[in-house]
Formats: sequence, C-alpha cells, structure tokens
Amino acid sequence: MRLSRKFQKLVSRDAAESLWENACRWTHPVSSRQILAGIDRTELENLRERYPYRTNARKINAYEDAAYWIGVNVKRAQDLWLDRSPPLDILDLGCGAGYFLYLCRLFGHDGLGFDTDEEPFFHGTIEFFKVRRVVGRIEPQTPLPDLGKKFDLVTGHRVCFHRLARAENGEWLEWTPADWEFFIKDIRTRFLKPEGRLLLEFNRRQDGSSFFTDELRAFFESQGARIFRWKALLGADPNRCPRFKQTQKL
Repeated sequence: MRLSRKFQKLVSRDAAESLWENACRWTHPVSSRQILAGIDRTELENLRERYPYRTNARKINAYEDAAYWIGVNVKRAQDLWLDRSPPLDILDLGCGAGYFLYLCRLFGHDGLGFDTDEEPFFHGTIEFFKVRRVVGRIEPQTPLPDLGKKFDLVTGHRVCFHRLARAENGEWLEWTPADWEFFIKDIRTRFLKPEGRLLLEFNRRQDGSSFFTDELRAFFESQGARIFRWKALLGADPNRCPRFKQTQKL
C-alpha cells in the first residue's frame, strides 16, 4: 500500500510538471512544420540506403524520420528558451544525428557536437545538417578532451554514457555518484563560462521509474541541480540554482 501511494504521488507530480512544461512552450510557439519545409526530407531518407541499419540495431530510433526528431528537438529548444535567447555557444554531448544542433543554428546559436563514431548513418546526417562534431567517448573518471573554448550551455539528451554494462538481471550497471561528481566538476571547470549551464536529460529506467533514485536525486541536488521531470540543470557555480529560461546574454 505504501509503495502504491508513493508511485501515485510520483505519477501525479510528473503529470503536473508535464502540464506546466507544455504551458510554457505554448507561450512561445515554434512551428515544426515551417522548419521541416526547409529540409530536403527525400534526401535525408535516401541517406538510409547509403547507410543501412547495423546488424541487430534497434529500428525504433529511425533517425531519418525528420518529422519526429524535429518535433522532439523543437521541444528541447523551447524548454531552454533557445528560440528566444541571444546567441549562445553550445556543446551537445552525444549529438547523434545532429538535429538539436541544426535547430540551434536556425535560432542563431553556434553549436559543436561531441560523440562516438560508431553509427555510420550519423556520418551522413552530420554532413547533411552541416553540424560540427568532435569524435570521442565519455568515460568514467576521465577528463573530456580539450575543445579549445568554453560554452554558455552544455547539453546531453537521453544520456546513456553513464551505462557501463548490463547485469545478469538485465539492469544497467551505472556510474556511481563519485563518477558523476568527477564529470560535473570537469564540465564546470573546463567547459562552462562563468554563467554557463549544464543540462542532462535522462531516460526512464527499465521498469518505467525515474532515473533519479533517492540517492541520485540527493546527489544531484547537493551539486546545486534544478531537477525537473527527467532533467537536471546545473550551473557553473554550484551555489547558484540555474534557470531553464535564458533571455539575456550570459
């Protein structure tokens, strides 16, 4: 009974936060249809013929589906007010096919991606969207390579670099709080400008529960994070709680 009440509370909070998130987007609408009109969707779909799915790859992530991914990334941009903020320097960790950075450029920002080189299809989309990318891997307790500059915003969407391996029961073995602390400190000291922000968006767990276990929620909050639904927003200064809305030049 206690577990059931706790689950209902979490569901209710998630529903309320989802309603608020959608209301905020409504105040500054962005037309995905208009953005799609500027993309040669036939050429994008043809890239899949040149870069077919890898053996055993999950086809659920159909990255040639521009309508879906533009819709997803428009919401991401709206949530960070990138459609209304002054030009920002943005680093996108795990940039994937490049949709988010493509939108960032449309909104007047300068973006750089960082990702592995394991998905052949991304070769085509990165070139198609004219996205700049540095190839590398994020490892626990290991500094990121020097990128030559600092950023107003560092993002990581549907973060999975913290997953190390699957246990026998199918659950992921993940970074410890100490690993997260190393990573956050590295980003803060080497990649964020004084007023910069780090946004981490996480997938739900296999059972549908939040990424933020009690332990992880307490840890991220100890780092000064603002946690909203499945996202954690951290500032360069751990003593100052950052805001999603950014309307002034950093």
